[in-house]
Amino acid sequence: MAPVSASNASVVPALRHPHVPAGGLYEGHRELRRVPEGWEDRPYGLFELVPQSATIGAEIRGLDLSVPPSPALRGELNRALLEWKVLFFRGQRLTSDAQRAFALAWGELETNPLVATAGGAKDVARFDRTAVPSFENVWHTDVTFRERPAMGAVLQLREVPPAGGDTLWADMAVAYDNLPRDVRDRIDGARAVHDFVPGFARYSPAEHLARFQDVFPPVEHPVVRTHPETGRRMLFVNTSFTTRIVGLPQEESDRLLRLLFQQAHVPEYQVRFRWQAGDIAFWDNRATQHYAVADYGTHRRIAERVAIAGDRPY
Repeated sequence: MAPVSASNASVVPALRHPHVPAGGLYEGHRELRRVPEGWEDRPYGLFELVPQSATIGAEIRGLDLSVPPSPALRGELNRALLEWKVLFFRGQRLTSDAQRAFALAWGELETNPLVATAGGAKDVARFDRTAVPSFENVWHTDVTFRERPAMGAVLQLREVPPAGGDTLWADMAVAYDNLPRDVRDRIDGARAVHDFVPGFARYSPAEHLARFQDVFPPVEHPVVRTHPETGRRMLFVNTSFTTRIVGLPQEESDRLLRLLFQQAHVPEYQVRFRWQAGDIAFWDNRATQHYAVADYGTHRRIAERVAIAGDRPY
């Protein structure tokens, strides 16, 4: 065997070009900032809070939600909601009236003629997955096709399958923080069109949807909205309802929206909740997207949701 010379031993082969398609999700460091810069992080005095991830999702213990919250409790719960984006309450088993009373502490309730309701309560939506095929198993923010999308929602599982049926939420402020600078520069100040038809057309007859076209015409919202209570910047586009970015050719808009839609799929930005019957989730619809996992086959999964009316995004 020929001896290896010092000159030969020090030769390092050139690395081939590490090309991958632009606009994907790549491994590496992600900044996980739970609250806005300068936010005062204080303890909670009226309940126990148990974080469920680094930035999003907390279980609240020691409360009975059948009793409407006092002003002090409402204030502390609202701070927890702003800081953790979605709150979980185990084993509450609220009546529809109690669920409505809890949500009313945050504002007027919203009705939605596009979904089924619980009994005679027009502001309590009922999702019975034994009667209607699953459809919320895509990352989305509720009712962004409205001029004033819901501020938040209070969801209770009435009946839970023996396995599966979890719900995930994604922190869209953290998603925005981690976008490349050039992407943030492109979307800051941009506006996008939202329309109810694409999301509902996947499972509702066209003749049914056509009756609501004048009720819910397409609307424009900022691609990056500002949270009205925290001032935090957040991605505000979603797969179900966002159809295009204003001012861009459709192909370019589609390409950019695909990149933005992907951000909810990053596990570091998510929390996953495994339901038990009677559990409550209360989320900030301004700051999150969610995904209802449809992995329970023909088993029953019945949920009831009360939505709180919101403001115009800016």
